[in-house]
Amino acid sequence: MVKLRLKRCGRKQRAIYRIVAIDVRSRREGRDLRKVGFYDPIKNQTYSNVPAILYFLEKGAQPTGTVHDILRKTEFFKEFRVFLDKKERKNKSHE
Repeated sequence: MVKLRLKRCGRKQRAIYRIVAIDVRSRREGRDLRKVGFYDPIKNQTYSNVPAILYFLEKGAQPTGTVHDILRKTEFFKEFRVFLDKKERKNKSHE
């Protein structure tokens, strides 16, 4: 199973986190499948690669609680819901 998880980077007392898609059995600093964004808690900045995150969520990846909160603050799930609605409409029109 794949999760969207935070991976710690940066130096002492100046942590920056990468949002990565990683296998559940891997440790925090383990090898990731793909980097899909970053989060800087000091500057309160977030960058997310929306197509990559959508790809992993469609394939069944589960975000951790912290990543879910970060994505919710960036209003990612509103975009995700719109994307799913468009996809459902497209599938219904083909039937």
